[in-house]
Amino acid sequence: MAELVPIRYGRMLQSPFAFYRGAAAIMAADLAHTPATGLWVQACGDCHLLNFGGFATPERRIIFDLNDFDETLPGPWEWDIKRLVASFVIASRNNKLKRAEGQAAARSCARSYRKWMRRYAEMHPLELWYCRIDAETAVASLTDKASIGRLKRRIEKAEKQNVPEHDFPKLVTVNGGMPRISDNPPLIFHPRDTESAAFRKNAQHSFTKYRETLPDERRLLLDRFTVVDVAQKVVGVGSVGTWCGVLLLMTGDEAPLFLQVKEARRSVLEPHAGPSIYANRGQRVVVGQRLMQSASDMFLGWTEGAAGHHFYLRQLRDMKIKPLVEVFNGVIMAEYASLCGWALARAHARSGDAATIAGYLGSNGAFDDAIAAFGESYADQNESDYEALKAAVESGRIEAFVE
Repeated sequence: MAELVPIRYGRMLQSPFAFYRGAAAIMAADLAHTPATGLWVQACGDCHLLNFGGFATPERRIIFDLNDFDETLPGPWEWDIKRLVASFVIASRNNKLKRAEGQAAARSCARSYRKWMRRYAEMHPLELWYCRIDAETAVASLTDKASIGRLKRRIEKAEKQNVPEHDFPKLVTVNGGMPRISDNPPLIFHPRDTESAAFRKNAQHSFTKYRETLPDERRLLLDRFTVVDVAQKVVGVGSVGTWCGVLLLMTGDEAPLFLQVKEARRSVLEPHAGPSIYANRGQRVVVGQRLMQSASDMFLGWTEGAAGHHFYLRQLRDMKIKPLVEVFNGVIMAEYASLCGWALARAHARSGDAATIAGYLGSNGAFDDAIAAFGESYADQNESDYEALKAAVESGRIEAFVE
């Protein structure tokens, strides 16, 4: 959606770190020319430190895991760990940490990935699939008292909230007894043809196709709700410009449910790792997410629009806890890096040959040092690319809207 692209560029202009979040395609092209072992896993494709966090399982337990799979595709395991480690160097620079602290975070991430991959290689396959990192375990891995206290308070707050009812007054306006998602252009708005019969017919057809991708018991639950409104919503950095939206559903006794709709496009890895085996790109995202996550949203499914666009759906903000990376000091940056390396190793071990990868990684720190050095080098490249974007905007070649 061309009219939204300036918002994307504006968000990428905020800093080299913000640029990195929107530059998955650039890095995928760069990584395609780097050495790889030939060992493939279900890769995230956009593996950076802000694409991890806390969220609720269907059993209402808060766990820590990867939470963004727009670019997921089978590919070399090296590509994910390289992008993740580089993100810690870039985030450390963004926080004005010392170079040694950024390197410590990068090594912590690589070391954790290496050690946990070895542990997972020794597990029974079923034991591995049962593994998850719950909130208590994540807290126990930290040592910074201020961070521990802050995280515990955020977990307690998330556990107390009924998310749909908490979000309802913030996202919805009720006029004449009819609930409607509140407009906040250019970030939340109703498309011009929302009220047309054709739009409603197409939306209902797409929703029916989405319903068919859910297990029978989830369909029964979904059938208690009726779609009452749909609006577009600009989200993140890399997704700006694609069709993303929010569905408001209500029961007969006015209990709300919000579903997020995200357009699924070709993965940035596909030009370098080959096309997806799934005809629907939303299905590519859903299957990849279920492979990599230890627990996935109960309303996760996919569909296709009338114009041939592909989408996937899930609950909007289901008890999500985002990392407050901008306040991380050197200690917490390194500890968070270790947590992310752990989660990534578990995700890769589920779909890849954990024993062979672990054997390649070895038992000393050579891998840690090499990947940390790569992260430092790629952070320099990222800054160069960021400056190129700034120059393009300043010269008028590219339009950017800074919020």
